[in-house]
Amino acid sequence: MHPYSLLRPLAAVVTLLCAQAGLAAHPAQPLLTGWAGMPAATFADGPTSGQFATPNTYGTHIPPYLHRQPVQGFSGVLRGPGHNTFRFLTDNGFGGKANSADALLRLYTVKVDFRSRRGGSGRVMPATWHSGRPTWRFDASTRITLNDADHQLGLPIQADHAHYYNDSARPPVDPQIRRDRLLTGADLDVESVRRDRHGHYWFGDEFGPYLVKTDAQGKVLRPAIPLPGVRAPEHAEVVQGNATANIGASGGFEGLAINASGTRLYTLLEKSVAGDPASTLRISEFDLSSEAYTGTVYHYPLDAAGVAIGDMTAIDDTRFIVIERNNGTATTPTPPFKKLYLVDLAGVPHGGVVRKTELVDLMNVPDPDDLDRDGRRVYTMPYVTIEDVLVLNDHTLLVVNDNNFPYGGGREAAADNTEFVRISLPRSLRR
Repeated sequence: MHPYSLLRPLAAVVTLLCAQAGLAAHPAQPLLTGWAGMPAATFADGPTSGQFATPNTYGTHIPPYLHRQPVQGFSGVLRGPGHNTFRFLTDNGFGGKANSADALLRLYTVKVDFRSRRGGSGRVMPATWHSGRPTWRFDASTRITLNDADHQLGLPIQADHAHYYNDSARPPVDPQIRRDRLLTGADLDVESVRRDRHGHYWFGDEFGPYLVKTDAQGKVLRPAIPLPGVRAPEHAEVVQGNATANIGASGGFEGLAINASGTRLYTLLEKSVAGDPASTLRISEFDLSSEAYTGTVYHYPLDAAGVAIGDMTAIDDTRFIVIERNNGTATTPTPPFKKLYLVDLAGVPHGGVVRKTELVDLMNVPDPDDLDRDGRRVYTMPYVTIEDVLVLNDHTLLVVNDNNFPYGGGREAAADNTEFVRISLPRSLRR
């Protein structure tokens, strides 16, 4: 008998025991191993919001929201202070500069109790910022709020005005926003966040696009850093008539990654810059020690079915995971295209096109245990925007959608919930 043949029965037993224990031995293809959900209408305390937002077409969750702030949608994710705790960035509010002046820019801590084959409630709970301990509601203990208390940003903000949008016909700016110089969705469209080795946060904004640096409490530490040669219509110089936009509205930093060494940020635009190769998005390298762009630029090639990216996160110093998507949903004629790609910069010259390999098709993830309870054995994520991906370990990813509250139409003609999914990969991300 060949000596290895004695090991085959043992391997089969180990695999069976792992399966019975809910420890997915690495599957042959990506596999859903955890699911949780947060209801669309999840709120925190704060200034009245949604005063400039239009109602959704479903007739539900109609703004404004008196003395409340929507906790969602989530457009960036970081690890939290404990097991299965995460910190999520809310984006600019209600979808645009013109309707989000009363939406605060915040990071919230959540505790996720994934439903898995071993159990779990599938609930997402508020958690305290420092300890990650579950709590009853989203309040000041669960979050930080971005602010320019020291007048460092160098951009006009709502807190500078007596009335929203500096228009006396609009409601007065909330006293708390003015007093604490809180930042809103009309000031910045933050879509990505990273934490450096000193505990400072870096936010990627779409309006400039700008990089914004804050301390651990969310206070801006220095002027916003523009991307050389790139200006969206909302860029301060364009608004002042001193420059011309060369990228679409809110086409800035949808993706922002920090390398494993903690020395570089990599910014990824959501829309193409005029003059760049067709259907490519610019990746720019930023040195954290000098707080300046290095001048190195790469180009990310969109799939023929893709129209934009949703997030970018680092695996190591040269490899990243990117969410790519179109605008299709389960309620639109356009079929949804939602995928994760592994991107490698190694050996790519300045100005070159990066290599990408499909990692996960988010519209076709095996779900043998029907963890989302939809009666099917395949999980799909048909939301317009999926903007959060985090590497949990060498074989596991967290993926979360941005629900664009109070809008939606991802799964059905209704405001979307937020889904948190854990996906096991067939191959290790380790080299």
